[in-house]
Amino acid sequence: MRDNVAIDGPAGAGKSTVARQVAEKLGYLYIDTGAMYRALTWKALSQGLNLADEEGLSALAASTSLEFKPLASGVTAVFCDGRDVTMEIRSPEVSQKVSRVAAIPGVRRELVKHQRKMAAGGGVVMDGRDIGTYVLPEAPHKFFLTASLEERARRRWRELVNQGQGVTMEQVREEIAERDRRDSQRSVAPLRPAPDAVVIDTTNLSPEEVTTHILCIIRQTS
Repeated sequence: MRDNVAIDGPAGAGKSTVARQVAEKLGYLYIDTGAMYRALTWKALSQGLNLADEEGLSALAASTSLEFKPLASGVTAVFCDGRDVTMEIRSPEVSQKVSRVAAIPGVRRELVKHQRKMAAGGGVVMDGRDIGTYVLPEAPHKFFLTASLEERARRRWRELVNQGQGVTMEQVREEIAERDRRDSQRSVAPLRPAPDAVVIDTTNLSPEEVTTHILCIIRQTS
């Protein structure tokens, strides 16, 4: 069976881009767990659910269908109950609320079940905030990407502007700082490197450089 690869890190560290590239190079399936929490948050907001209703959101997670479909363009589309929500889940509103939803134990329990099932056959590159510590603690290859807050804010701001969203750098910086605080302080599977993870500071590295570094480590340790 092929190995699984876990890539964790805070918002804007580049883990999604790198994980996608690593999966492509290895011929593995890329699973963006953050997109799963975003899709559930989008659905809850669309239905007008109270984000303080932990029981209701946990039930929503249990009844929601989430799928990833690779497109010819190299992009992985995210489907929620059969609807393509790839763009909607990147909205500022979802970004501001997703950490609250992801911190709910019942929500994490339901989505982690799904994530582990997707990785059961091996050959998966999964990124998120707790993959190496909680979702796939037995993964033989674990990486934790980080970068300065300023650099992460600049990357996310540029991404949002390219999508046509009118946000300021300061708004994005504050949002990421708040997400860092929530993710690192949550009671269930907080954001932190696994003890055996390779920590990579991506502040001054391109995604391609990080990908090359990760692939070298994987090949040396496989």
